[in-house]
Amino acid sequence: MGLSQRAYARHRGVSEMAVRKAIKSGRITPEPDGTIDPEKADREWDANTDPAQQRGKRTQALGAKTRVKTKPVPKAALRAVDETLGDAPAGDGEVSFLRARLANEVLKAQTAKIKLAKMKGELVDREKATAMVFDLARRERDAWQNWPPRAAADMAAELGVDAHTMEQVLDKHLRKQLAELAEIEIELR
Repeated sequence: MGLSQRAYARHRGVSEMAVRKAIKSGRITPEPDGTIDPEKADREWDANTDPAQQRGKRTQALGAKTRVKTKPVPKAALRAVDETLGDAPAGDGEVSFLRARLANEVLKAQTAKIKLAKMKGELVDREKATAMVFDLARRERDAWQNWPPRAAADMAAELGVDAHTMEQVLDKHLRKQLAELAEIEIELR
């Protein structure tokens, strides 16, 4: 026969409410008769409880004495933490809870900074900027393609040559220039 919830709370050094919450959340399991086996419950409590959510002297003492077995962390997650923190990778190939939490807080701060810059109007929407640049380039190309017919007659009169020939020569050289300009790639990052 095990301990009552109240007795286990005294044994554990926590409130009876904490024991009830642990049972309700499934972090510890009572015996079929409703009592709690203290050794089994202590193991479950340590294995299923987030150390960041704990406080008190017993937790600090347990944290110093025992290490909770954890699942291996994927290498991609380790790299993500290292990239976020912008420092050298952890030497032992593991990531501590505090290090992962720090990476999370850094990401939150970076996200908040971006949101603030967006609210201030300091950021530009990439899709809109790309569309505007494309539209501007297309309008400029169209304006240049319409220029030879308008300017050819005046230039031909000044030079004393045939207006149609002048328009054909201007159009040929203009299209060559526009083709060269079309080769330029703009990268918006």
